[in-house]
Amino acid sequence: ILRIEQAEKQKQFLQKLKLDKQIEKFRIREIKELEQLEKISLKEKRDDYAGLQQRIEKLKEKYRIIRDQKIRERVEALGIKIKGDEDRETLLKKEREYSLARQKIEFALESFYRSASSLVFQLNKRHITRHMSIFRCIDRRFETGEIFIKWDEAEDENWLLLIYIKNNSPDEGIVIEDKTNPEKNISNEFKNNEIFKASDFMVDSLTQLIARKRKKN
Repeated sequence: ILRIEQAEKQKQFLQKLKLDKQIEKFRIREIKELEQLEKISLKEKRDDYAGLQQRIEKLKEKYRIIRDQKIRERVEALGIKIKGDEDRETLLKKEREYSLARQKIEFALESFYRSASSLVFQLNKRHITRHMSIFRCIDRRFETGEIFIKWDEAEDENWLLLIYIKNNSPDEGIVIEDKTNPEKNISNEFKNNEIFKASDFMVDSLTQLIARKRKKN
């Protein structure tokens, strides 16, 4: 519930600044560029994820800077022009709180994002057959404080694995919800330093899913 409330607060803040649609456009552009990078890497014969990761990080940093700059510019430009009881100082304070809260979530989930992203790359490269859809690792830490893995053609809400901070408090650990098996949706909790344990959990879930898909085919 707290996770959903925090995501709603972030959404309302961007709506207040009239930036929600613009931020969404940036997100779509970022996803398309990331997908293009992944497609190129999957076609390459080498299994070097480090090179791809560097390019991904460079691209994500570019859009992170763009989004932060747009929010900052909007806050400073709007000032007291916003209708209601929020003056410029209040908006600046909210912008700082928003940025700090988001950075805390992004930092706490960074190793889990890297693990999930690397796992998706390796599975797509080595285990996904020609007639199967590939996986996508979607980073929504900026917007909702979440990371999720889904099939390429699936809608975002139809994720397979969802990763987020428990109760929006990094000290309470990380939650991974698992819907890879429609017969038993499960949720596991991990400490911040249990990245290898979490990675093993994700590997098991996704490889079992691939095995079931192959068996059906």
